[in-house]
Amino acid sequence: MANLILVLNAGSSSIKFSLFDADGTGLDLFLRGQFEGIYTSPHFTVKDAHGTTVEQKDWPQGDALGHDGAIAYLVDFLQAHRGGHKLVAAGHRVVHGGIAFSQAVRVNAGLVAELQKLSPLAPLHQPHNLKSIEIVAKLRPELIQVACFDTAFHRAQPEVAQAFALPAAITERGVRRYGFHGLSYEYIASVLPQVDPKAAAGRTIVAHLGNGASMCALVGGRSVASTMGFTAVDGLPMGTRSGSLDPGVILYLLDELGMDARAIETLLYKQSGLLGVSGVSSDMRDLLASTDTRARFAVELFAYRIGRELGSLAAAAGGIDALVFTAGIGEHAAALREQVCHAAAWLGVVVDPVANATGGPKINAASSKVAVWVIPTNEELMIASHTFKVAKGA
Repeated sequence: MANLILVLNAGSSSIKFSLFDADGTGLDLFLRGQFEGIYTSPHFTVKDAHGTTVEQKDWPQGDALGHDGAIAYLVDFLQAHRGGHKLVAAGHRVVHGGIAFSQAVRVNAGLVAELQKLSPLAPLHQPHNLKSIEIVAKLRPELIQVACFDTAFHRAQPEVAQAFALPAAITERGVRRYGFHGLSYEYIASVLPQVDPKAAAGRTIVAHLGNGASMCALVGGRSVASTMGFTAVDGLPMGTRSGSLDPGVILYLLDELGMDARAIETLLYKQSGLLGVSGVSSDMRDLLASTDTRARFAVELFAYRIGRELGSLAAAAGGIDALVFTAGIGEHAAALREQVCHAAAWLGVVVDPVANATGGPKINAASSKVAVWVIPTNEELMIASHTFKVAKGA
């Protein structure tokens, strides 16, 4: 009988999950799926490792399941479809681990209470991540649960890369640059030695471009700088998040527009970014297909900001040997990749249009001084790997 590892990534209205077969020689995907619209019109989809649909179920409009009902349904479903295997552990993506956590840890009540204190630093994600842990603990109290942090990979950064120029009394309270998408960057760092040994040993800039977007400089596979800082709204513009702002803008919103903290939070997290600039959509596919001038400008701004951050990260790394595109936009938006590469010609980046159009994985021209790759990320596998190791040592 093989052991199974459940991976959960809970959002505000959706829950993504994967089930991995831990047979002792590795981790193989068993099932994958998601709940969508859990507070409005729940939709449940499950596929096997080959992408074949195993189950689909819809609930009527207004028949909200919420996190409790959705996870309860999921646990029952997995119990009935585990194929005689034993579910031994559940791994959770937890966005913020603060200063204290540089690796995945086993969950206990004290840990959840400690992580709840970090919710103001990741208001879109942390409360839902922790809620899924609490629900699973009620449903399956005997199950080992493991928290895997999006910030942990960046704890290796030099102290100077994590610091803000603020008084010590504030920085000592934990106000510093944390960086996020660490599970994605950790995965890329783990596979890079097989893909490009020179890049793995050298200086690589990874662009994790999705609805949430950030970039990270790796030197020898370790994070040395990242675009996200204290919260996951920093750095690049994103689907609905603003990215970096002059702090004076916040003061202006407070003083001149009379906005309060919650209204500003909504603006920065849900009404800005690609959606706010374009007025059309937060989805890069829609923007690239649109002829609207605002949509085109949103794409141009996104590419411009990526280019600026690329230069900054190359400076932090002391140069650049490779550029890696990953996540939804990075893996699929060839036009955006081409714009970024053309803007990075000063760094020695030369893209091969044919290779880029077909998705690579290697998309640089032979004359390029910088290797350019498209590498799909796999945060779920990273979480499963951490969870298996923690559970094995429990």
